[in-house]
Amino acid sequence: MNPILTKSYKAGATVSPYRIVKFGADDEHVVHAAAATDAMFGVSAELGADAEERVDVHVAGIAEVEYGGALSAGDLVTSDANGKAVAAAPAAGTNNRVIGIARVSGVAGDIGSVFLYPGQIQG
Repeated sequence: MNPILTKSYKAGATVSPYRIVKFGADDEHVVHAAAATDAMFGVSAELGADAEERVDVHVAGIAEVEYGGALSAGDLVTSDANGKAVAAAPAAGTNNRVIGIARVSGVAGDIGSVFLYPGQIQG
């Protein structure tokens, strides 16, 4: 892990470690991203947090994230329904938000590293 920029937010609900996050009810709160279309912007640090506690979020650099499915190094990464990293594979004409690029291959449950590079792709 080599985060360049880490910011502290309030957890809008329980935020598990190594999960992709998006803004919650306001600009001060974060929650797990829950779909490939969510405006994800970072990855929770290794401690996570309960609701209304402070949680560190890596927003730039290389971050560790829990995989929710098989990923190969170089895959564009998005979120599953639980904030876990999965390969972005939008259908034709569909947009997916991405959090970055997988740096290592792995399977569901692995903690792998992702180069944070938020963006959007279209199938």
